[in-house]
Amino acid sequence: MSVLSSNSVFTSLQQEGPLAVTDDPFIAGRFSTATRQWVKVLQQDANNITKYRALRSQLFEFLGVDSLEQIQSLITDTSLHQKRSERALCLLGNMFGIDGTLKEIKNRVNEYARSADAVVNSIKGKILAPYASHIEATNEIEVTNNPVELLLIMFNGDYHKKARFEARRKLILMTLAGSIDQRERETNIENKFSDFLSFLNGYVWSPNLKIGELDSIYLYSTHRSEDYCCTNVALLTPEEANLVTQGTGEKLTLIKRRSFSVGKKNIPIYVSIRKKPPEAKVLKLLRKNEKNPAVAVDDELGLMAVLDSVSDVKAFQQHLTRSASKADSLMVLEDISDTLVEHTKYRGRATGSSDKTAMMKFFARLGGMRVEFIIHTNQTWLNYMYQKDVAHDEYEVKRMFDTGVIELLFPMNIYHLQHRNTRDEMVRFFRKQIES
Repeated sequence: MSVLSSNSVFTSLQQEGPLAVTDDPFIAGRFSTATRQWVKVLQQDANNITKYRALRSQLFEFLGVDSLEQIQSLITDTSLHQKRSERALCLLGNMFGIDGTLKEIKNRVNEYARSADAVVNSIKGKILAPYASHIEATNEIEVTNNPVELLLIMFNGDYHKKARFEARRKLILMTLAGSIDQRERETNIENKFSDFLSFLNGYVWSPNLKIGELDSIYLYSTHRSEDYCCTNVALLTPEEANLVTQGTGEKLTLIKRRSFSVGKKNIPIYVSIRKKPPEAKVLKLLRKNEKNPAVAVDDELGLMAVLDSVSDVKAFQQHLTRSASKADSLMVLEDISDTLVEHTKYRGRATGSSDKTAMMKFFARLGGMRVEFIIHTNQTWLNYMYQKDVAHDEYEVKRMFDTGVIELLFPMNIYHLQHRNTRDEMVRFFRKQIES
């Protein structure tokens, strides 16, 4: 379900419908013509009425008021802001299960605000980089982290429509960041990430290598002109790579590899290990149209590996199972998908994914953790980086636009972006970067 649909859980952020931010804050009289027209629109969807009542109750309770008129009074009475802000922080601390003093709760809420800003900045820095000036946030909103102040800005006619929308957006993203932080504390994700790294260093990687020791190698690849699919790949040392002159449809890609031992054989492996940052998890909640991280974010810990051949991939999978056993844990593989074998199509469920994608993907449950593994051969990884319709940069653009997240965060009537045209232009932009 799209985040732009009428049943979206992010209705309050949609700029189409009765809860949209308008040119002026909603301060019309209770029985005015404008209010009656607004109520008629609201009544077209019974679900919106329920959502509006819930939001209004939360808003009034959070600000400690009983009516919209009192909000206008609170805006002008700055002497009350500190007291209401402290009360609001206590409420948020209890809601998100934050233990500590008022200062500690404030620091945690400030982290949520930084995560909210990071969501917007991550899009501005990559997916919409050529349009950075179009979507730049209002300075006053970027420097405001106080939830009460952000709420009051939403109803303050001295602020432009764009600023009031961004205040609302920041509050919603802060709430998602708070839910993610609560989930991370409940699941003890920081310690699990440390335990996972310790497991890899202690039982998986070759004991002949020091921790963090890597060998540099270059992948010298040729690609089809029509779709930039990798047709051949050779391994070169850095010295050999220096002698190469790249032609049309050729790529020289540096990777730094570890190794693991199977018997007396050392098998090289490129590995990227990651714990999703908060802003990435927030974006995933938006794409999945979910507010519950326990439901939507199932890949908090992840490892991507690249090996020379399919036989090396199978050896690594078996080595993982044996390594887990040495660490006194059974390892169970879940949700296995293997499209490394030729002629097997990828059945990706994610919006924007291509059935041309080749990889092995599974979740491994071991040592109290559930880790996502994505495993490639050199050739499939190069396709994952460069092939038309498969490349990850293209996929990121498509999934952010096609799920409606870009339009939700940067609505056309505020940022004046033609989203369909912008999507296609950004796909072409990344294709040009890849093939240049």
